[in-house]
Amino acid sequence: MQMTVGSRIVIHGARVGDGERHGEVLEVRGDGGGPPYLVRFDDGHETLIFPGADCVVEPQGQAG
Repeated sequence: MQMTVGSRIVIHGARVGDGERHGEVLEVRGDGGGPPYLVRFDDGHETLIFPGADCVVEPQGQAG
């Protein structure tokens, strides 16, 4: 997975009943757009992530 600063991501819940988390990539720290990514989620929480299979790039214009 490769992203750029400003990319929007969605992380799907791992279990039934878990909600999705939507966020924006603030920094790309890997080579060539690869992980890790510093992400600010819509609730204001910021964290460094290595996205897994539950993470997808959100289509433009579909902010959560």
